[in-house]
Amino acid sequence: MKTTIDNTFEDFKTALNNNPALQEEFKADPVKAAENLVVTNPKDTDPWIYRIIVISLGLAIFSIIITLTIMTITVEKDDFNPQIITIFTAISSGAIGALAGLLAPSPNNSK
Repeated sequence: MKTTIDNTFEDFKTALNNNPALQEEFKADPVKAAENLVVTNPKDTDPWIYRIIVISLGLAIFSIIITLTIMTITVEKDDFNPQIITIFTAISSGAIGALAGLLAPSPNNSK
């Protein structure tokens, strides 16, 4: 019998305390009982984690683009610091790389 638990030790202890059949399995053969445990990962079951991260990274990229556009239009050349462009470029390229890494299919799920 497969027992599904979250990826925490507390959930394992709770499942073991509340499930007499699981207790008997661990008394009889702990290795086989541990193999029958199915551990769920919140990243696999909760789509909102990825949605929040993708939205945050997208907003960071767009806000940097808008900020740089406004700065080039409104700030005079004498008052403009070129290091700001370098800093914003580094931040936005990091966000684009993170976004690409999240949206690319993983090698395990590409079948």
